[in-house]
Amino acid sequence: MNRSFVKFVTDFGPLVVFFFFYYNNDKSLKIAIPPFIIATLIALAVIWFLEKKIPMIPLIGGILILLFGGLTIYFDNPVFIYIKPTIINILFGLSLFFGKFFTDEPVLKKILGNSLLLSNEGWNILGRRWMLFFFSLAIINELIWRTQSEEFWVNFKVWGILPITFIFTAFQIPTINKHKLDE
Repeated sequence: MNRSFVKFVTDFGPLVVFFFFYYNNDKSLKIAIPPFIIATLIALAVIWFLEKKIPMIPLIGGILILLFGGLTIYFDNPVFIYIKPTIINILFGLSLFFGKFFTDEPVLKKILGNSLLLSNEGWNILGRRWMLFFFSLAIINELIWRTQSEEFWVNFKVWGILPITFIFTAFQIPTINKHKLDE
C-alpha cells in the first residue's frame, strides 16, 4: 500500500470521523469525541504496525486527544477539548524556545534534519519563526473559543488553522532556499 496515502489517512482520518459524528448528531461534542478518540488510537496503531515506531508529534497529539477528550466526556465540559490546541501549541513553542538551552544544534534541525539540509543559521531562523507561530496559534485558539460559538470554533480548527499553517509554511520557502546546503 502507498505509504503517503496511509500517512494521509492516519493524519486526517480521525478528523474526518470527528466531523462526521459532529455534524450528523446535532453538532454534539459529547457524541463526536468518543469516535474521535477511537479513530486516533486506531491511527496510532496503524502507524506502529507499519513503522514499528510512532513519531513524537502524532504520539503527543494522540495522548492529548485521549486526555482532553476523556476529560471533556467525564466532566461533560467542552472547555477541556477547547484548550487542547492551546496546550499543544504552547508545548511546541516552549520546546523550540527551551530546546536551544539543552542542545548544541537547533531543535527544529533535530526534528526535521533528515528532510532538509540547512545551515544552522537557517535552522535558527525557522525555529524562532515556528516558535512565534505556535504561540500565536495558542493565542488565536483562546480568542476563538472564548468569543465565538462552539460550531465556529470546530470549523476554525480545520478550515482556519490548517490553511493558516499551510500559508505560514509557504512563506518559509524563501528562507529555506536561502539557507539550503548543497547535498
